Amino acid sequence: MPEPESFNDLSAMAQHLRDELENKKFILLYAYNGVGKTRLSTEFKNLGKDPEDEDKHDTLYFNAFTEDLFTWDNDLEEDSERSLKINAESKFFAGLEELEMDNRIRPLLERYTDFDFRIDTDNWKVSFSRDIAIGEGEDARTVSVDDIKVSRGEENIFIWCFFLAIVQLTLDGAEAYDWVKYVYIDDPISSLDEQNAIAVATHLARMLKKEDSTLKTVISTHHTLFFNVLFNELKRANKYFLRRDQAAGGYVLRNTGDTPFFHHVAALTELYEAERSGKLYTHHFNMLRAIMEKTASFHGHANFSDCIRQHEDDIDCVLYTRILNLLSHGNYSLYEPREMLDENKEHFRRILHEFIERYPFNPKLFNVADTEEKAI
Repeated sequence: MPEPESFNDLSAMAQHLRDELENKKFILLYAYNGVGKTRLSTEFKNLGKDPEDEDKHDTLYFNAFTEDLFTWDNDLEEDSERSLKINAESKFFAGLEELEMDNRIRPLLERYTDFDFRIDTDNWKVSFSRDIAIGEGEDARTVSVDDIKVSRGEENIFIWCFFLAIVQLTLDGAEAYDWVKYVYIDDPISSLDEQNAIAVATHLARMLKKEDSTLKTVISTHHTLFFNVLFNELKRANKYFLRRDQAAGGYVLRNTGDTPFFHHVAALTELYEAERSGKLYTHHFNMLRAIMEKTASFHGHANFSDCIRQHEDDIDCVLYTRILNLLSHGNYSLYEPREMLDENKEHFRRILHEFIERYPFNPKLFNVADTEEKAI
C-alpha cells in the first residue's frame, strides 16, 4: 500500500487531486465532519477558474453551498403560495429554460419521494404539490394539494435529483454544460438512512460509469455505508481516508487499498495516533466510546462497559465507565477542541491500550500509525 501523503493546506491537496485525475476517472474520499471536506471541494473548484475571467471554470460541484442556490419564499402575507426560489445568476442552471428539466428530474425524484413539482422558468421558482387521500368508503378520493412546503429532507433530495439531472446532461454532451471537465460531489445527502444510502450510491455510481464519458469525478463523504457502496461499485477509483495531521498540522491522505473501509477501524487508528503524539482532546473520549459501543454490539453485549477490562480494585469497571460517561457527554466541540487535563490523558491511555490489547484488531493498523509519526 502506498505511503500516506501529507499536505500543508487544502489548496495543495486540491491540486494533487487534479493531478491524479489526469490518469484516473474517479477519486473517493472518506473524512469525518469538521476535517475540511467542503472547504477542499471549494479549493478544487477555485483552481479551475480562469484567472482572466472568473465566470469561466471547469467544475460542476455539489456541496453545502449548492443548497444556497435555492431559497424559500414562504408567502408570509397570504400563507398560501409557497415556492422554492432559484438563483437565476448561477451557471448551475445554464440549461434550465430550454432543456425540459422537469421531465429529467421527475424520474429521478420518483425513486425517493411521493411529491411532485413544477419549475417556473419565467419567475425562477419551483412549486411543490402532493396527492392526498380524503374521505372514507364511497366518498374516498384523491386530491392534489398545491404550493406546499416540503420538509427539509425532501428539499435536499429534490436538490440532489436536480443536480443528478445536470450531471446526466453533462454526460450526454449537452452544449449548456460543455464547460464541465470535473464533477465534485461532497456529502450529497448527509442524513440518509441505510436503505436510501445504498440506493443513492448505487444509482450515482452506475450513472458515472458511462463508458464513453471523459468526465472526471471526486466524491467525498463522512457516511460510511455510502462510501463502502461506492468503493465496491467504482472498483478502479483511487480511495482515500482524509484526516488532519494532529502532530505537524496540515492534512494527510491515506490510501485505503483494496480492503473495504470501516469507520470504527479508521477512528481507532486516529485515536492511537493522537495518543502517541500526546495531543489528546476532550472529543477523543466521544470517539473512543463510539468505538466501544460498536464493538460491544458486535460481540453481543448490551453495554460498552463490557469492553472495559476489569481490575482487581475495580471489578465492576465503575471508575472507567463513569469517566467515559462523563467525558463523552460534555459539550466538547470538534471545531474548537480543548486539550485533556493530564490526569484524563492517563485515564484515556490506559482505557485505549487495554481495549486494543483485549480485542484482536490488526496490529498493522498501529504499525502504520507508528511509521507516520516517525516520518513526521
